[in-house]
Amino acid sequence: MKDRIVAVDIFRGMTIVLMILVNTPGTWSDVYPPLLHAEWHGYTPTDLVFPFFLFIVGTSVVFAYRNKKANKAAYKKITIRSLKLIGLGLFLGAFTITFPFIKEFESIRFPGVLQRIGVVFFCAAVLFLNLNWKKLLGVAIVLLLGYWLLMAFVPVAGEASTFERAPNNLANYVDLHILGTHMWKPDYDPEGILSTLPAVVSSILGIFTGLILVSKQEKKATILFGLGGCFLLLGHLWDFVFPINKALWTSSFVLVTAGWGNVFLALIYYLTDVRKIQFGSIFRYAGANAIIVYFLSSFITKLFYLIRVDADTSLHNWLFQTIYVHDFWSMQMSSLLYALTVTGFYCLLAYILYQRKIFIKV
Repeated sequence: MKDRIVAVDIFRGMTIVLMILVNTPGTWSDVYPPLLHAEWHGYTPTDLVFPFFLFIVGTSVVFAYRNKKANKAAYKKITIRSLKLIGLGLFLGAFTITFPFIKEFESIRFPGVLQRIGVVFFCAAVLFLNLNWKKLLGVAIVLLLGYWLLMAFVPVAGEASTFERAPNNLANYVDLHILGTHMWKPDYDPEGILSTLPAVVSSILGIFTGLILVSKQEKKATILFGLGGCFLLLGHLWDFVFPINKALWTSSFVLVTAGWGNVFLALIYYLTDVRKIQFGSIFRYAGANAIIVYFLSSFITKLFYLIRVDADTSLHNWLFQTIYVHDFWSMQMSSLLYALTVTGFYCLLAYILYQRKIFIKV
């Protein structure tokens, strides 16, 4: 498309590449701190990656649906894509290497990254087709404030609510009583039910960014940078009463991550679409097949953990120990080099698909 904005493609691809990098260390026991999630409150660079993808989902919705009408055909297309994403996520959670290749029902995790992308995409697309920016802003405010009020003031099992990882945390309580054993951990799930509400706002804020990018406004990079700064300020102020927390996807976390998303996108936009500096092609390749590259990386990584070289060693561990572990550098470096190799492989795959004009849309 002649009006395609290069910065959006680069940002999407960069996010996918970072998702693969932080998800595939050689060993989780030795990872550089910036490549790990925060233990609970607060955030690291890794905590920005997934919300960046939901943010860019919202931005992409603007490009895909700005000239579409809210009709049966549009809803059908949105629903089918959402169900495909959810289905791929459920498959990743349920697959195992032994016959019949599906885990016992009780141990299947229902939430997940692709499931959340599917749900958030559906909500963002439907809202965008039916509401103007003012009403979208109202929805965003209601969801963020409502989630805070629920989490802060609704008693849980007769106890005052908490934002800690505890039985009287409302998000944890809801997940435990609805999902039961189908959670990531016995006491919380980072893609849980209640926390999906503010996750929708991550995409709504991305919609606002998309509207700025397709508008006739001048100095779009400056506007995005300023908007990002406002979100960062509001998010860090809100952190005093509603801590920044990825696992709970708190309202302050939504604002802070959308703030950084706008700042980084503004910088990329300024360099590529304003100054016309050519860079980041490898990220554009990854972004062109973002979902399928992410899915393949997750599926093959899971296979490497499930395939056994012997009774005590997975294929993943054997490759890591045999090729990457050496006395002349640290285990953290070994772990990082493994992750970089895996990431490089999928960048190469994305490049080959792009060059052959193979674009697998989910």
